[in-house]
Amino acid sequence: MLQMTDKLLIGGRWVDGGAPLEVRNKYTGAVIGVVPQSRPEDVDAAIAAAAEAAPVMGALPAHRRSEILLRTAALLQAHRDDVARTIAAEAGKALKWARVEVDRAVSTFTFAAEEAKRIHGETVPLDAVPSGEGYFGFYVRRPVGVVAAITPFNFPLNLVAHKVAPAIAAGNSVVLKPASTTPLTSVALCRFLMEAGLPPGGVNLVIGPGSTVGTQLVADPRVGKVTFTGSRDVGEQITRHAGIKKITLELGNTSPVIVAPDADLDLVARRCAFGAFYYSGQVCISVQRVFADRTIYEPFAEKFAAAARSMVVGDPLDERTDVGPMIDEREAMRIEGWVDEAVAGGAQVVTGGQRTGAVYLPTVLTRVRPEMKVVAQEAFAPVAAVLDYDEFEAALAAADATEYGLQAAVFTRDISRVFQAIRRLNFGGVIINEVPTFRVDHMPYGGNRQSGLGREGVRYAVEEMTTIQMVVIRT
Repeated sequence: MLQMTDKLLIGGRWVDGGAPLEVRNKYTGAVIGVVPQSRPEDVDAAIAAAAEAAPVMGALPAHRRSEILLRTAALLQAHRDDVARTIAAEAGKALKWARVEVDRAVSTFTFAAEEAKRIHGETVPLDAVPSGEGYFGFYVRRPVGVVAAITPFNFPLNLVAHKVAPAIAAGNSVVLKPASTTPLTSVALCRFLMEAGLPPGGVNLVIGPGSTVGTQLVADPRVGKVTFTGSRDVGEQITRHAGIKKITLELGNTSPVIVAPDADLDLVARRCAFGAFYYSGQVCISVQRVFADRTIYEPFAEKFAAAARSMVVGDPLDERTDVGPMIDEREAMRIEGWVDEAVAGGAQVVTGGQRTGAVYLPTVLTRVRPEMKVVAQEAFAPVAAVLDYDEFEAALAAADATEYGLQAAVFTRDISRVFQAIRRLNFGGVIINEVPTFRVDHMPYGGNRQSGLGREGVRYAVEEMTTIQMVVIRT
């Protein structure tokens, strides 16, 4: 693991903060780092430093911004194993998946380096109307200035990268507030950014609760853009506190999977087990609701449960482990209560349903009802329910009967079903013959309805982090 400083980054300097915050290994409980929490004056100083750096960042030529991002990607690659071990320890993510997260972050910074060179406007044919004759028009994209990036615990590197990298590519400065449970990876990333040549104040690091540090960040008028990944409830609070500024929200989901009778059940079972359990289900697009045609319902449920039982549960730093602990014991106790409540209402636990401390075993449920919490609300835990259906249209309607709309999946060989699903499902992403957990880092990613506002994916995040300036010239 990397050796971590115990300070905040403000204006290019590592500075002292307030009360110490212990960061613990989520499997053993051992203290692995101590960081200071940000006081109101620290947050104010970070915003002031970002505001001072904003014109410097905006004046950096595209090739310089690209070079800084590429050097950051190279530093992440050079320290891949150390960063992955830090993620595994502070987030409880199995080391094999932590390494994948580092690889994805390398790609995200590389994509951002490429996009930094492709930010441009276009001409507008003003003479499309008679009053526009004799005028020439075009627009350019300008950085918003200061971006407040508020990130969750579940991807402590790559979801930070998805906010910080495009902000820098677009010529903005950043104030980063990572999750208090997983700040060490952000400390390392900020160090790499400074080593890569980012100007002082280009990125600033504050640490502390969302209710205090986050709210102060969001409400400050010097911030031009807020980008947040987390719960819907916090997303709603952000919209109330932000005032008039740009906002991107990536919120929750109850990710549905529809399995048609012509699907390869062995493949679907394996992929659903991965999608439901690979980070203890603590992923916004984790498989949660699986709708299987009645003719294949029982064999699919058995195969899905067998795939769940085959996953190795244990210490995330063990190379063999597939599933580690949840982020804390409180969350494991919450989902334990949800499952117990479902069972009391008639649900059946096919496999799993047991907790040891913060570890909750991969769990497959059947005989659930739509109103149960494990179906209707975002579980964000290693729990998935299998439901049956008679008609494909009924499955689409049931999958779409949610307030969320991030990503959904359909497994079928029938192209007519594919287009039926695309037309019917009101989700930001519809994934065919793969689980809704699928994401590559340059695709547009975000939700409809209560799943959020705006889109991530580097090119699309750059658009969200810039404003259009229209230029009209009388010739």
